[in-house]
Parts: sequence; structure tokens; C-alpha cells
Amino acid sequence: MTEKHRILTTAVVNVYPFYIAKAEKKRRTKSEVDAIICWLTGYTQRQLEQELKKQTDFETFFKNAPRPNPLRASIKGMICGVRIEDIQEPTMREIRYLDKLVDELAKGKPLEKVLRT
Repeated sequence: MTEKHRILTTAVVNVYPFYIAKAEKKRRTKSEVDAIICWLTGYTQRQLEQELKKQTDFETFFKNAPRPNPLRASIKGMICGVRIEDIQEPTMREIRYLDKLVDELAKGKPLEKVLRT
């Protein structure tokens, strides 16, 4: 039996400040990062805040996502040297979708384009 990758058991709230910092360094906002997370998962802002407060791990966070956005499959490209569409482990792919969207935001893409609208 293979061990789970450490990120799967990491609380989202432990990584969340890094997403915010990355965005704010490029003059983007916490609310834009929250919009990305809510778009990707279907959580409302209130639900997101509750999950952060509960210190939900990434695996549970994505497993319990109320309405995973069907457009997330259109997120393509490389993240951390790995092509997203080649990632087999479903939760790891969801985490990389989130990483990619935050990267796009930090690189100056308009939020509407990041959210594929």
C-alpha cells in the first residue's frame, strides 16, 4: 500500500495564507483568491470560511466540495514541472488546478479569464 502524499493530509488553512500572499505580492486580493476557490469547488464564501476554521485537510475539502465546477477540466498546462492533465490521483489534480488558477491570477490575468468565463 502506498502512502498518501503529505499535501493530502495538510489542512487547507495551512496553505491558504501562501495563496493569499502570492496574489497580494502581485497586487491581487484575498477576495479574488476566495472567488477562485469558490468557483473551483462550489463552496460559498461562508462555507469556505467554515472549512478553514475546521482545519479541513485537502483530501476532505475536495471530496466534500458541494459543486465541483465542470469547467475545471479545461485547466491545462504545467505546474511544478508536471502537466496537470497527466496527474492521475484525483485530489492531487484538484490541488494543482487550484495552484494553477492562483498562479494565473498572480501573473496578472483578469479574474474573468482565470475563471474561464
